[in-house]
Amino acid sequence: MMDANILLGTAAGSLTTLAFIPQVIKIWRTRSTHDISLGMFVLFSIGLVLWLTYGVLIGSWPVIIANTVTLVLALIIIVFKIRHG
Repeated sequence: MMDANILLGTAAGSLTTLAFIPQVIKIWRTRSTHDISLGMFVLFSIGLVLWLTYGVLIGSWPVIIANTVTLVLALIIIVFKIRHG
């Protein structure tokens, strides 16, 4: 049986990660990043790196996986912002 803490962390990480997918798809299709703040996504990505590091240090797979995937999505948005700003 899965530990309740792991289940909760997995659910929270999954939902917050999935929330970025519609934005990435919209940017990918439209190539428009006019309303996206580069500063916000850079700061957010730094925070994700810190969360990812924390997850590694405590050995929490839900934290590691969620923040790795979210970081990739955020970096995709940053690349599009820089290219299509």
